[in-house]
Amino acid sequence: MGKILQDLKYGLRMLTKSPSFPISAVLILSVAAGLAARPALAGDAQAGGEDFYIVSTVDLNRKQIVLKRPTEVTVLMQVTDKTAFTNLEGKRIQLKDLRAGDTVFARAVTGGQGKLVATSIRVGIMTQRELYNRYLKGIPLSPGKS
Repeated sequence: MGKILQDLKYGLRMLTKSPSFPISAVLILSVAAGLAARPALAGDAQAGGEDFYIVSTVDLNRKQIVLKRPTEVTVLMQVTDKTAFTNLEGKRIQLKDLRAGDTVFARAVTGGQGKLVATSIRVGIMTQRELYNRYLKGIPLSPGKS
């Protein structure tokens, strides 16, 4: 253990003497912040708010749906008989009507054993404005460029 600490101290000393230290520090802190944010991203749906997903897999036997966020975080949600499914027109549909590749907005709560349980799943298309507000806010985009 002492050897590892000594190596870390040496590495830090060498890093601070490097002319690219500020860039390295920013990169390291950015990666660390990204790794720290992953659990928060995975827990967004637990807050009960509606979130955007792409359907990855539908398991009718287990009544489970695997959803993927555009940020590549995969979420497993349990569905129940009380889960409300609606299509683009707002009409009721069933779990069996969902297909891989469908885009949906889901609302979920944390159920027993910490599992996410979907309360509603609405088939929908994310608009460019919603995409920007949810995932790109704070990133300056040039006017006229997508």
